Amino acid sequence: MADNKEKLFDQFPPVSTETWKEKVVADLKGADFDKKLVWRTNEGFNVQPMYRAEDIENLKTTDSLPGEYPFVRGTRTDNEWFIRQNIVVENVEEANAKAKDITSKGITSLGFKLKGAVSAEELATLLKDIDLSKTEINLDSCQKNAANVAKALVEYLTSVNALEVFKGSLKFDPFVKLLKHGVNFPGNIAEMAKEVIAVAAPVKNLRVIAVDSVLLSDAGAYITQELGMALAWGNEWMAQLTEAGVSADEAALRIKFNMGISSNYFMEIAKFRAARMLWAQIVKQYNPACDCACKINVHAATTKFNQTIFDAHVNLLRTQTETMSAAIAGVDSISVIPFDAQYKTPDDFSERIARNQQLLLKEESHLDKITDPAGGSYYVETLTNSIADVAWKLFLEIEEKGGFYAALKEGWIQTQIQESSVKRHSDVARRKESLLGTNQFPNFNEIAGNKIQLECGCHCGCAQEEEGAVAAIPTTRAASDFEALRLATEHSSVRPKVFMLTIGNLAMRLARSQFSANFFACAGYEIIDNLGFKTVEEGINAAMDKKADIVVLCSSDDEYAEYAPEAFKLLDGRAEFVVAGNPACTEDLKALGINNFVHVRSNVLETLQAFNAKLLK
Repeated sequence: MADNKEKLFDQFPPVSTETWKEKVVADLKGADFDKKLVWRTNEGFNVQPMYRAEDIENLKTTDSLPGEYPFVRGTRTDNEWFIRQNIVVENVEEANAKAKDITSKGITSLGFKLKGAVSAEELATLLKDIDLSKTEINLDSCQKNAANVAKALVEYLTSVNALEVFKGSLKFDPFVKLLKHGVNFPGNIAEMAKEVIAVAAPVKNLRVIAVDSVLLSDAGAYITQELGMALAWGNEWMAQLTEAGVSADEAALRIKFNMGISSNYFMEIAKFRAARMLWAQIVKQYNPACDCACKINVHAATTKFNQTIFDAHVNLLRTQTETMSAAIAGVDSISVIPFDAQYKTPDDFSERIARNQQLLLKEESHLDKITDPAGGSYYVETLTNSIADVAWKLFLEIEEKGGFYAALKEGWIQTQIQESSVKRHSDVARRKESLLGTNQFPNFNEIAGNKIQLECGCHCGCAQEEEGAVAAIPTTRAASDFEALRLATEHSSVRPKVFMLTIGNLAMRLARSQFSANFFACAGYEIIDNLGFKTVEEGINAAMDKKADIVVLCSSDDEYAEYAPEAFKLLDGRAEFVVAGNPACTEDLKALGINNFVHVRSNVLETLQAFNAKLLK
C-alpha cells in the first residue's frame, strides 16, 4: 500500500534566520535589535529572542542518548525520581510513626535530621516496618558523628539482610562549617572521609560524601555560580580521596550532590543537564574503571532564598515551577519546602501540599514517563552549553586558587556569594527582580506578624561558639528587607494613610494611582484610592478629611507643571507630598521644594524606609 501521508511543513518554503531578523527589525521600527530583545543574564551570557536548528548543529550535547556518557540527557533510561520529605528526629519512635504515615501517602525518600549519634538499636526503631527496598533513606547528623552513624547503619542493615537493597545517603561534609560559620573543621578531612567510606563499603548504594551547593542557592548564588562551585567542591573530594588511596570509582560512587532549584525555570533545567555533563568529564580525568562512576547523583531542593512570609501561598507557585524544572531535568530525588516553613514549623496541611506538588507532576502530568523531554530544544540545548561554559570557567578559576578547600579557607567563595546576595537584594529593592506579593502586587491588608513563630534552624546540637576566621555565606532571604519594613509598620502605633490625588488625563491618572498604590502597599500602608477630582483643591480637601499622611499626585507628565505646584502649596506641609512619575519638569518642581517622586526607577525599599523613619511612632 502506498504511503499517502504528507509532511505538513514540506508545503512551506524554508525561511532563513536573516529573513526572520529582517522582519523583527522592521517591526521594531528603528529600535536597536540587541538592546531591545537580547537579554543579558545575571549568569554571564546573552540570550537571544529566538533560536533555530542551526544554533545546535555543532553542539556535542545532542549526540548522546539517556544513560550514555557524558550523561547530559540523563544517568538513567527512565525518569523515576524519589519524592523526599525530611523529618527532624526528636524522638525515634515518633519519627518512625511519622515516616510510616507519609510513606503510605506517596513519599518514597525519607530524610532524617538526627540530633546526635545513634545506635543500631535506635536505627532499628527509627526504620521499623519501612520497606528499604522501595524507600530511599538519607541520614543527616553532625559531621563528627558521621563514622559512628555509618557503623550503626551498616550493623542494622546487616541484621535485617538489607545491604543489597538499601539505597540512600549519609551526609559527611565538613566544608559546611567554613561556609556557614567561617570556621575550619578540625582534624584530617581526607582521612575522616576515607574512614566513613571504608565503614560504608558493605553497602553498595550508600553515598556518604556530600556536596551541599543547595546552601549556595539558599544564600543567593546565581545558577552558574552554584554549578561552578559545586563542581569544584566535588573535585576537591575526588582529589583528596584519591590522594588518600581511595580508588576513583569508589570515591565518585560515594559522592552525593545536594543542589538548589531557583525559579529561573529553563535555566534550572539546563543547569542540571550541564551538571551531569561536566561532572562526568571531571571524573573521567581520574581514569575510573567504569564510566558508571561518572554518573552524578543529584538531590534537588527548592530554594529558601525566594521564599516569603507575606502572601506565603505564592511560595506554592514558586516551588511548583522549581520542582518542574528539576523533574524535567531528570534529577534523582526532590524535596519541596512547605509554603509556611519560613515563619513556623510546617504543619500537616503544608507538608501534605508539598508532597502533593510532586505527586501531581507524576500522577497527573506524567513527567516521570519520559526522559529528558527538553532534549533537542534549540533554547534549552543552547542554555545548557552556555551555562556549562560559564560554570566551567568559574571551576577553573577556583582550581587556580588551589581548589575549593583553599578558596574556602581564603574566604573567596564566601565573598563571591556575599556579593551576589547584595546584588540580588539591591535588584529586589529596585524591583529589577520581582517577588510577587512582597515587592510587587502585595496584599494591601495582610497582617503577618501574628503568624510568625521563628525557631533556631540548627537541629543537630552542634552549637557554634567559635568566632569565624573568614566570612560566612549570608542567610537572609531576598524578601527579608521588605518584610522587616512591613513588620515595622505592623508594630507601629500608627498605620500611615496614603491618599491618591487623581486628576487630569484619565489613562495616566489611573495607571499611576495603581502603580503608587502597589508601591506604598509594600510597606503595609493604608491605601485610599479615588476615581478622580475636578480640581486640585477638591483633592487636597478630600485628603485632609481622610487624615492622609501621604498625598500622591497622579496625573500626566504634561499636567504636573500646573497641578504639582498648586497641590504642594495647598497642602502646606500638612502631609508628605509625592509626585507619581519622573516628568520633564522634575528639576523645576524640586526648586519649589517638591522632593518626593516615585517611578519605575525608584529604589522602592530605600524610599519606603525613609517614609517609615518619618511617619512611624
